[in-house]
Amino acid sequence: MFLSDKFGRPITDLRIAITDHCNYKCVYCRTGNDGALYSDLPFADYLRMARVFAGLGIKKVRLTGGEPLLRKGVVDFVRDLAQLRSADGEPLELALTTNGHLLAELAQPLKDAGLQRVTVSMDAVDPERFARITRVPNGYDRVLAGIRAAKRVGLEPVKVNCVLLRGFNEDQIIPFGMFAREEDVVLRFIEFMPLEEDRVWSPDVVVTLNEILRRMSEYRPLAEIPHARSETARRYRFDDGIGEIGVIAPVSQPFCGHCSRIRLTSDGKIRTCLFSVWDHDLHAQMRRGASDSQLEDFIRGVVQKKEERHHIGEADFVPASRTMVHIGG
Repeated sequence: MFLSDKFGRPITDLRIAITDHCNYKCVYCRTGNDGALYSDLPFADYLRMARVFAGLGIKKVRLTGGEPLLRKGVVDFVRDLAQLRSADGEPLELALTTNGHLLAELAQPLKDAGLQRVTVSMDAVDPERFARITRVPNGYDRVLAGIRAAKRVGLEPVKVNCVLLRGFNEDQIIPFGMFAREEDVVLRFIEFMPLEEDRVWSPDVVVTLNEILRRMSEYRPLAEIPHARSETARRYRFDDGIGEIGVIAPVSQPFCGHCSRIRLTSDGKIRTCLFSVWDHDLHAQMRRGASDSQLEDFIRGVVQKKEERHHIGEADFVPASRTMVHIGG
C-alpha cells in the first residue's frame, strides 16, 4: 500500500538532508551564528531509509543540506540511490539542491553516477550583491561556472532558485529574467518564509507572487504554463517563448492542499512539513534494531500525522522547531 496521509494526499517525494553544514551564510537563512547543530549519519543509514521509503511508493528523492556537496562520498551515494527502485519497479527520480559553489567540479561525476537534475540557490546576478547576501567573497563566478557545467553535462532542466526580500534584492527580478533567458535556465522565485535563524521574519519583507509577476511584466509579457497539482511553483514563459520563470508562493498563495513531500533531516528525523513543530525519529528506530517492516509501520504512522496546512501570517502561527538550514530545503 502506497503512502498517503489522512487528507488523501499521495506522498511521493522524499527530501534527504545529508548534512546541515554549509559553506555559505546567506543573510535570509543564517542570520545567527549557530553553525551546524546536528550530526550527519553514515550514507548507509540514509540509503536504508531511502530504500524503505521507495518500497512505500516514493518516486522522487532530492538531496539537500546544508550544502550536500560538502559531504565526501556524495557521488557514491547518488550511485547507490540510482540502483533503488520504487514500489512500481521504476528507478527513482534523483535531484539535488546546492548553492553551486562546488558544482563545477562535481557536475560530471554526479551525472555519471545517476543524478538527473540540479537546482542551484542563487539570490543575485550582481557579483557584489551576491557576496553581500552569501557573506562569501568571489562566490558568484564559482556558482555561475557550476550552473554552466550542470547544463553542459545534461543535469537539466537546471533550475535556479532565488529568495526575494523586500529592501534587499527585489531589484534583481528583471535582471534574473534576463539571466534565465541568456543562460537558458529555469528560474524560480521563492517568497521569503519564516525559517531563518534569528526569527526576524515579517510579512512586510515578503515580495509576493503578484508583485513579482507585475515587475517582470515590465520587462516582457508572461504567459502561464499548466503545472501539475503537486508542483510547488506557478510557471510562466516569456511571450516570445524564450525563458521560463516560476514563483513558489507559500506565503501569499499556499499549495498545502496538494503537498506530496516528506523530509528526512541530517540526523535521521522525519518532518512532515517545513513548519512542523516536532520531529519523528526514524534513525532511533534503526538504532533499536527495527526491521524494515517495522520501519515501514513507523513511517506510515508518521505520515498520518502530516499537517493539513501551515499557518504563516496567522495569529496562532508557531515557528517551526528547526530553521531551514537544519531541516533541508
